[in-house]
Amino acid sequence: MSKTAICMVGAAGKMGKRIIALGLDNSEIEIGGAVESKESPFLGKDIGEVIGVGNLGVKITENIVEAAKDSDVLIDFTFKTATLSNLEAYLEAGKPVVIGTTGFEDSEVEEIKKLSEKIPVLLAPNMSLGVNLTFKVLEMVAKAIGNIYDIEIIEAHHRMKKDAPSGTAMKMAEVVAKATGRSLDSDAVYCRRGLIGERTDKEIGIQTIRAGDIVGEHTVMFCGNGERIEITHKAHTRDTFAKGALSAAKWIKDKPAGFYSMFDVLNL
Repeated sequence: MSKTAICMVGAAGKMGKRIIALGLDNSEIEIGGAVESKESPFLGKDIGEVIGVGNLGVKITENIVEAAKDSDVLIDFTFKTATLSNLEAYLEAGKPVVIGTTGFEDSEVEEIKKLSEKIPVLLAPNMSLGVNLTFKVLEMVAKAIGNIYDIEIIEAHHRMKKDAPSGTAMKMAEVVAKATGRSLDSDAVYCRRGLIGERTDKEIGIQTIRAGDIVGEHTVMFCGNGERIEITHKAHTRDTFAKGALSAAKWIKDKPAGFYSMFDVLNL
């Protein structure tokens, strides 16, 4: 099997460094390029030296098109404004793109979908195997329960996370809303304070915790009279997401233009 050469966009970030480090340990992955913003203090440095493994011969650049020349797939773990500003460069590079950035509005996802008409694009709020299996379990439970149980989603992340609720929490909310015939536009409740009155039958509560170094925890509660079901996923290390991103890169390498998700990668 031929190797998949990746170009990491956001190479000096927490996720970028872990993806590159794990890629070096993967016999099916090569590091073809590394990209950072024009303000980054790491520009011009070798990415191997930045992650502490010695010189790899791959310099960090701000030029996505140039960095992608020796790569099969681009992986973007940045933040939404950066990802959106990179879309034209991704089109010019003409390589498949795996996007793990979160926090996009519906209109912004539509921009990414337009790109997928020209090149293969995989967008996933969470790339771990466990989380994507959890999405399928939630769909099954929500369909069985319907509207007879109250639904609450609680997510917790480290204090540095910029967007809230997390992309994973919002995907969970979308899954249960679709399965129970609800709309997040009208039924999602993101904050409760003061004299709020009784909850409605269709509310989907989505609550956020930001503290310390929590990697990522998500719990969906289906609460009825006399019992409740709790479905929880806890990530102990970012490596779960990094491994998923590498699997996605290998999978999308030879795919035609289109808009893909981790469900496609995992055949769920």
